[in-house]
Amino acid sequence: MAYTLPPLPYAFDALEPYIDTLTMELHHDGHHAAYVANLNKALEPYPEFAQKPVITLLKELDSLPADIRIAVRNNGGGHFNHSMFWLMMTKNGGGEPVGSLEKEIKKQFKDFTLFQEQFNATAKTVFGSGWAWLVVDKQGQLKIMPTANQDSPISQGLIPVLGLDVWEHAYYVKYHNKRPDYINAWWHVVDWDEIEDNYQHAIK
Repeated sequence: MAYTLPPLPYAFDALEPYIDTLTMELHHDGHHAAYVANLNKALEPYPEFAQKPVITLLKELDSLPADIRIAVRNNGGGHFNHSMFWLMMTKNGGGEPVGSLEKEIKKQFKDFTLFQEQFNATAKTVFGSGWAWLVVDKQGQLKIMPTANQDSPISQGLIPVLGLDVWEHAYYVKYHNKRPDYINAWWHVVDWDEIEDNYQHAIK
């Protein structure tokens, strides 16, 4: 059973003016679609693995045949990361965290502004292509971390709660080489209800 490209939960222009329509079209229908197609192609010789959820493949990369491991890491990671990413954003988003996550952020980072500054610094300093994440670690603590390329925290035994794509394809049409401007704008579309759901799932 082939993996499929999930539809966006909103129109391509829903996140304007913070993320432009053309970027959303290219990002979803171009880049994410390519990750799905390449993942399916890589798994064609191994139908027993193609039956597994992508999250399972990423958790068990070392168990995959060596000849497809890198392709699954890259394209499976791209598929999983982006499938989460679309859901983390919404029209009329922004503001600050809600519920249990708000309390935990204040407990571990003192306040939201300090958390945001640390997250922004991580996103700005990703070298080349990658992501910035807020994850729950194996001790149940929040941690801010980067990953390179399409690597997923899942493969390190961590549970992603919030993630920001800082590949150039995520922002270059509108923001060109000004990644910090994109990072600052992105906070206006974060769906904190979805992020709270992610956190509740992570701590179960």
